[in-house]
Amino acid sequence: MPQDKYTLMTTAPVPRLIRGLAVPTIISMLVTSFYVMADTYFVGKINTQSTAAVGISFSIMAIIQAFGFFCGHGSGNFISRRLGARDYRSAEKMAATGFFSAFLIGCAIALIGLLFLDPICRALGSTPTILPYAKTYLGIILLGAPFMASSLVLNNQMRFQGNAVYAMIGIIVGAVLNIGLDPLLIFVFDMGIAGAAWSTFISQVCSFTILLFMDRKGENIRIHYRHFTPTPAYLKEIVYGGSPSLCRQGLASVSTILLNVAAGNFGDAAIAGMSIVTRICMFINSFVIGFGQGFQPVCGFNYGAGLNRRVRQGFWYCVKVGVIFLAICSLIGYIYAPEVVSWFRKEDPQVIAVGAEALRWQLITLPLGAWVILCNMLLQTIRQPRRAVILSSSRQGLFFIPLILILPYFLQLQGVEMCQAAADLCSFLLALPLTIPVLKSLRVDRTPMKEENTR
Repeated sequence: MPQDKYTLMTTAPVPRLIRGLAVPTIISMLVTSFYVMADTYFVGKINTQSTAAVGISFSIMAIIQAFGFFCGHGSGNFISRRLGARDYRSAEKMAATGFFSAFLIGCAIALIGLLFLDPICRALGSTPTILPYAKTYLGIILLGAPFMASSLVLNNQMRFQGNAVYAMIGIIVGAVLNIGLDPLLIFVFDMGIAGAAWSTFISQVCSFTILLFMDRKGENIRIHYRHFTPTPAYLKEIVYGGSPSLCRQGLASVSTILLNVAAGNFGDAAIAGMSIVTRICMFINSFVIGFGQGFQPVCGFNYGAGLNRRVRQGFWYCVKVGVIFLAICSLIGYIYAPEVVSWFRKEDPQVIAVGAEALRWQLITLPLGAWVILCNMLLQTIRQPRRAVILSSSRQGLFFIPLILILPYFLQLQGVEMCQAAADLCSFLLALPLTIPVLKSLRVDRTPMKEENTR
């Protein structure tokens, strides 16, 4: 690892360093979330069933992303710590292992998904009127699974190396292409929901190609098949570093399925409304996630170098910024909730009514998410897998799944609308005892860490 990068990451003022690394990741997250919202917006012009079908398919996309983040965060966390400890060879092997593992997993998901497309769509909550649209959309989306999963690995590895600008370029080009292709294929070529799916597939392949090219620029570790080392030691590191992401994203997929099933009891409009709210909150949270991703390489480098106080300083700085930002967004969004939801499906008053009520519930607890998100990133990056897995599983798993099964039984549709807010509050309370002892242990610097031998 070049000396200037190591010196920068371990000596530059922490707030300035995080801001510099966070800007490209925030842009990447916002653009990615925006093109997901654009998909919903353009599909919403077709009909309510198409909007619901995109929401139905999102749970499978979440599974693909789960394995991409699993390999990306697992390998990236290890890479940043090894670079902080000046062990370039191990980092190089891990980069190839994470990338090729994700590509192979993506191929397996695509094959299984296409073989069982009809039963999968039904299990995801498709009603008879939504099913044809869901099969069309998801069948095309699955073709891009290998590219989506491995793109996430490239993106995260470059980010954990402190080279987020290169990752940003690949993500932005793919997102802009998707936004441009959506109206062209849906309306000009009259392809309907299939046009939305093909535009997503094309943009994913394009983004993958650009990220692979960017990986060979600057100080990035080059991906070579000869460095692919799927030994138990390397795979264990991916599991340790990536399990929180896998649990978080995997449970997000399960919770989305249960949400769609619960909302489906109240009609297609309820599914469409909840799908819209999910994307709005994802867009708002993308700022905090991007800011936290700017913190992660700083955290990994400095933790690997034994500079605990810099890790702690960076964490509190990010929490402060995240809470303030989400509080402002929550206030504005609460006031204008019906107007915001109507951007996506103004032709259906029932969708607007459900979406506005659900959005207001979620915005009440949204600022608490800054603490939960950043605690999870801290625990995951400094190799606290048990605490990180528990916390990452809490919001969409430990709390949301029981709540989505219980609240609608007693409160009907309102139970569906308020479920995420209740899960967010519970996750915040759980994050306190999980993270505060770790923060106390970071008050004193220590000698550089030594990973177990992975060669």
